[in-house]
Formats: sequence, structure tokens, C-alpha cells
Amino acid sequence: MPKAIDIEQVKQNYEAFIQGKKNCVLSFVDGEGKPFSSTTPFIRLNGKFYVYISRIAEHYQLMEQSEVVDLICVADEAVTANPFATERARWQCQPKNLGNEGHEEIFAAFDQLFNAKMMEMLRSLDFSLFELTPLDGRYVVGFGKAFTIDIANDTLIHVVIDKK
Repeated sequence: MPKAIDIEQVKQNYEAFIQGKKNCVLSFVDGEGKPFSSTTPFIRLNGKFYVYISRIAEHYQLMEQSEVVDLICVADEAVTANPFATERARWQCQPKNLGNEGHEEIFAAFDQLFNAKMMEMLRSLDFSLFELTPLDGRYVVGFGKAFTIDIANDTLIHVVIDKK
């Protein structure tokens, strides 16, 4: 008989995993249907993700043009016992350019997680703040331990596949 999964413990681990991350990978499909991925620092606040991107970054235009962006966080290889079962969380998100003015609560969170002086300098450049609203997601912590991230109900649902 399979061992019961403590979903509350899984959710605590999921939250701790996200809180321990400072960078994410963003994935897009460009206008020609070609995939493109890039990394960027992020913060998570009130269930949404925020990235601060320069207009000269390759992913800036893709972020502006995309209706859906994939955001993924992956565990460090140095702490991953089995590369086939790497802890990771992925969300499909709807992006929105918030610009560079206002949103002081969000910038305060960036200041706290990253260097406040550096953020002050970046705010004087050509950067824009993007809000990424999760639509759905998946959290994986090992073999047979994949969970759908139910955004609406703020919970995780164990993914079970019938192998018959």
C-alpha cells in the first residue's frame, strides 16, 4: 500500500522552496514559433511574481508581446540527489508591464531581497517592472511526487497516473 502523502507538509516545503529562490527561468515562444529562455531575478508577493527587466534584454520584447510566459525555479544541482527527480516548480503566467513608477511595496521587496543601492541605480535606467500572474503550475519533488498547483484554491493536488 502506498504511503500517504501529507499535503500540508508538501505545501510547506513548496513555500520554503520558492522563498529560497532569487532567480527564475523565463520561457517564451517568439513570433516565429521558436522557443527562447532566459534567467532573471524575481520576487514573489501576494501570490504574484515580479521581474525587473531592461529594455535591451532579449526577453523584454518577448515579455511585452506574450500572452503567457513560463516561469520555472529549479533546485541547485549540488543538493539534488537524483537529477531525474530534481525539485522544481513551474507556472504559466500572464505578464503585465507595470513600468517604473509607483509600486513602492514591490520595489521595497526587491530592495529587501537584493541590494537596495543596486535597485536604486537600476531604477534610474531603462528597466520596467513586470507582474506575472500565475494561471496554473506544477511542483515536482521526486518520483511519483508531482503536484498540480491549484492557484484559485491556494493548494496542491497530487498527480496520480494510472500505470495500467
